[in-house]
Amino acid sequence: MANSRPEVWLRGPVPGVPAALQPVAHALLQAGEEVEAILLNFPDPKLWERPAGVASVGFHLQHLSGVLNRLFTYARGESLDPVQLDALRTEEKPRHDHVTSRELIDAFHREVDRTVEELRRTDEGTLREPRTVGRNQLPSTVLGLMVHAAEHTQRHVGQLLVTARIVQSTSLPSTVP
Repeated sequence: MANSRPEVWLRGPVPGVPAALQPVAHALLQAGEEVEAILLNFPDPKLWERPAGVASVGFHLQHLSGVLNRLFTYARGESLDPVQLDALRTEEKPRHDHVTSRELIDAFHREVDRTVEELRRTDEGTLREPRTVGRNQLPSTVLGLMVHAAEHTQRHVGQLLVTARIVQSTSLPSTVP
């Protein structure tokens, strides 16, 4: 089904988001819309199927939420907490029995909303401040982390699209964890 609305980046500025962070907000909001469209009526029993061994739709949905949460934690100059580390280790598996695609989509929407609110609160003067990532304290900046969050999200939305289409349209051999 074709969307008659232009893509998010063509709808004008996201209210309250600093000019330098508009592309990040646009990319994340676009990702939210695309996930919603891709997974319209997606069958929950297929969430964890891995056609040809690729990552499952369920993994991508959990990873989309998790990566935003983690990268924005680093952008604030914080370290990951035990809950975030546990989520990272278990993204490839359902968090509980009978998890639904709607539950995972809604969690992603909440994370996008939270992230856009964080963009609104970001002082553009902090964007070049150094930040470190992970146990190895790899160098980045506030802006680098936020831009990477947007591009990483878009990359996984693309992978999600392909995997969802394959899972819904074929009976290729797959693996379920």
